[in-house]
Amino acid sequence: MQHSTKQFLRDNLLGLSMTLVGVLCLALSTVLYLDHRGFPGQALAGNPSFAIPTGAGLDGPDINVLESQNRAYERIAETVTPAIVSIQSTQVIKVQQSPMLNDPFFRQFFGNAFPNVPREQREHALGSGVIVSPDGYIVTNNHVIKNATDIEIQLSDKRTFKGKLVGADPQTDVAVLKIDAHDLKTASVGDSSTLHVGDIVMAFGNPFGLDFTVTRGAVSALGRPAPDATMVSNYIQTDAAINPGNSGGPLVNVHGQVVGLNTWIVPGQGPGGEGASIGIGFAVPSNTVRHVMEDLVKNGKVTRGWLGVAVNVLSPDLAKQFNLPDTSGALVEQVTPDSPADKAGLKNGDVIRKVNGQTIGDSSQLTALVTNMSPGAVAALDIVRDGKPMTLKVTLGERPADLSASNGLGGSGPTQGTLRGITVQALTPSLRSQLGLSARVNGVVISQIDPNSPAAQAGLQEGDVIESIQRQPVTSVPEFDRLAREAKGEVLVYINRQGSGGFLTISPNGDNGNDNQ
Repeated sequence: MQHSTKQFLRDNLLGLSMTLVGVLCLALSTVLYLDHRGFPGQALAGNPSFAIPTGAGLDGPDINVLESQNRAYERIAETVTPAIVSIQSTQVIKVQQSPMLNDPFFRQFFGNAFPNVPREQREHALGSGVIVSPDGYIVTNNHVIKNATDIEIQLSDKRTFKGKLVGADPQTDVAVLKIDAHDLKTASVGDSSTLHVGDIVMAFGNPFGLDFTVTRGAVSALGRPAPDATMVSNYIQTDAAINPGNSGGPLVNVHGQVVGLNTWIVPGQGPGGEGASIGIGFAVPSNTVRHVMEDLVKNGKVTRGWLGVAVNVLSPDLAKQFNLPDTSGALVEQVTPDSPADKAGLKNGDVIRKVNGQTIGDSSQLTALVTNMSPGAVAALDIVRDGKPMTLKVTLGERPADLSASNGLGGSGPTQGTLRGITVQALTPSLRSQLGLSARVNGVVISQIDPNSPAAQAGLQEGDVIESIQRQPVTSVPEFDRLAREAKGEVLVYINRQGSGGFLTISPNGDNGNDNQ
């Protein structure tokens, strides 16, 4: 029995030892495996021979093409970036202090110890710009430096300068600055008319204060309308990321040329609740920028060519009615009397297909081409009249400052006086049809009216046609603007609403004795 017990213990101890050895071997192999795989990593620090393999990566003709593209983008960025500037503008505004300071109860205790005088408050704006001449001329957006009392410009080499405003053009949102410097790196300005939808472009600037950022995308569309009817431009749309702070920076083509000036976006939601890029950004075409800059530097103001026509886009149905092969061109719906177009013989129903040999894609492109020309310039118009092609030469006039960009005949009316707060547009054939008016009705259509204006309180509405002011016929938008500015005190107007006409008196303070029609 004793021998058997000893034998049992010896056999079990041997098995237990073998089990322990197996467990230790398993644990050691697990640790070695984990160390080899990088978990938890303690053994890596003690293994000087360990190195993460880099790998050869992909190769081949297709990869070489992409590598070549990368080198090209790098070259563009290296060339353009030295011409980019960061702009910080400061605006000093006067802010009234608390109304409590005017309270008699407050003054009974404190007297005039706290005089209620306006205090100054400084507001800062960040934006971008691009150097276009070695002697320090810079283009940017007007809204970047609007009402600025101080402009500081930082170059890519971190030098800073005080910027001087040469001139600004709110209608295109373009401004020109000057710094006292020489031999600066510049960006060349290209021809924006050569752009096509799908072209690769790069946006440069300082989004959210992140200096000298470059983004890449494509031209998404051309000839986009301005966000404000008082502005003049056919914007380039791009999906290259543009964010707050990019304003005024250049949009560059694959040749490293500036083809646009980044100016506004359809915003999403960014850091801190600010509007951020969702891939829909817009740039002023470089041809417009060039024209504006040259005028501002030479003359201190911008002059634009003017035809004097109201035009509309060509739908497929209209193109068919006018015997046209496609929808390219701009349909003339109204010619301003005594305008350059009228003197050259342009008529309602003419379709302008080309200007100086350049094909007109739509009405906005016509506006852009004409406004980029100088008054006095001769424009050769290739038109189609009654299905027959012909050419007219027009000596352009100077575009009135109060025309809207949409049709060349719009106006905003006076900002003061009895007829303030009215925006009108030409009564085109299409509008006449929409409003159900006969061909005998002439005048201008109210497109927008301030509800607090005397005219609105007197009963005028959007869609009303103003035929006369103070018994003087309104034949065009410029004529409306002139008569409205001259009208003083109580003003007598004749309006047509849905085919019914009548006189209406408008009082400067909004009180009137008219019965609404």
